Amino acid sequence: MDGELIIRPVELAVFFILALVAFGLEVWALLDCVRHKSAAFEATGKRTKTFWLALTGGATLIGAISLFSSGGIFGTLGLFGLAAVVAASIYLADVRPAVKDAGRGGSRNTGPYGGW
Repeated sequence: MDGELIIRPVELAVFFILALVAFGLEVWALLDCVRHKSAAFEATGKRTKTFWLALTGGATLIGAISLFSSGGIFGTLGLFGLAAVVAASIYLADVRPAVKDAGRGGSRNTGPYGGW
C-alpha cells in the first residue's frame, strides 16, 4: 500500500484540528475584548479598546477565512493565519490579565501568592 494514502488524511486532520484550535483562540480573544469596558484598557496603560477590537476582529476574520478556504482541511494556516494566532495570543497573554484585574477594581486584597 502506498504510504501517501495513509499519511495524507492524517496530515489533513492534524492541520484541520490546528486551524480549529487557532480559530477558537481568536474567537475567545475577540469575545473577551468585547466584554471589557474601554476605561479598563486605558487604566492599565494598554492600547485602546478600539485598537484591540480591530486587531482581534481582524484575527478572527483571517482565522475564519483560513479555516474555511485555503487553510484548515485544504492546506496549512499560512502566514496570515499564523499572524492572526499571534495577535490573539498576545491579547490573551498580556492584555487580558491586566484588563481583567482593572475591571475588578485592582488587586486590593492580594498577597504575593494570590488572594488572602
